[in-house]
Amino acid sequence: MALLVRPETMERITTPELAQRFIDEQIADIKAQVGDKKVLLALSGGVDSSVVAALLIKAVGQQLVCVHVNHGLLRKGEPEQVIEVFRNQMNANLIYVDAVDRFLDKLAGVTDPEQKRKIIGREFIEVFAEEAGKLDGIEFLAQGTIWPDILESEAGIKAHHNAGGLPDDMHFELVEPVRILFKDEVRMVGKELGLPDNMVYRQPFPGPGLGVRCPGAITRDRLEAVRESDAILREEFARNGLEGKVWQYFTVVPDFKSTGIKNGKRTFDWPCIIRAINTTDVMEVTVEHLSAELMDHLVQRIITEVPGINRVLYDFTPKPPATVEYE
Repeated sequence: MALLVRPETMERITTPELAQRFIDEQIADIKAQVGDKKVLLALSGGVDSSVVAALLIKAVGQQLVCVHVNHGLLRKGEPEQVIEVFRNQMNANLIYVDAVDRFLDKLAGVTDPEQKRKIIGREFIEVFAEEAGKLDGIEFLAQGTIWPDILESEAGIKAHHNAGGLPDDMHFELVEPVRILFKDEVRMVGKELGLPDNMVYRQPFPGPGLGVRCPGAITRDRLEAVRESDAILREEFARNGLEGKVWQYFTVVPDFKSTGIKNGKRTFDWPCIIRAINTTDVMEVTVEHLSAELMDHLVQRIITEVPGINRVLYDFTPKPPATVEYE
């Protein structure tokens, strides 16, 4: 397998030439590791998994089998977008798995964030094992693990579903070609691989999806409030020229309620927290300061259009001390 630890002397990938050198090395490593066997890849459509897919396609072509799992924790319209881009436009060998009820049933009543992440990670592994069982010759599991995932998992800051390896009874060998890269380096490699800009510069999305943006026990109605408020935020950032300029932005709907007024009547609903940040390596982040006009518009849209929300808050906390996600 390729090098699993980032060398202290490794030069930061900041140029097309360095990116191409990394690509050439990884293609050779993948070919040597995989041989003529098949590889199963969890393809979310995010930056990391997309870059891994492109590397694997260059290295082993049709030996790659992509699996997109809809676990019910994706953003609005995301499953449809993944199918359109990868199956219809890129002609990938893509298997779509509808596992919404399976995941949400397992997560029902679970409040501990680490337990939620582990449940989601375990279900992912089991889904892939089931899909692999339907196919011949699958011996490898590819993952879009990147270096910050490893550092945070090893430091005990948070568990990453793709940073802990496989259970002993799973007979897959891991393929993790971008494991030693920071996020900005992954984007540089993706650009050099020829992936479209709207994929390379797509804002990152956690493996556990909206599950980490729905703190506490996940319920379908609160999860839907996260999904709808997130869609409004993304729509307004695009409309106001912030898409591609702000590194990551999303909403969180915590598991507590407060009193409000709607249509002259008392409400007891959730708050919606907006987070918008900038970074290059995810180890430190700064907060994007929005205009008062945009903030007012976001508040009005969210409290008007999203059922169950009666307050909108803005998170001004950098990293450190806060992490990017709430769980």
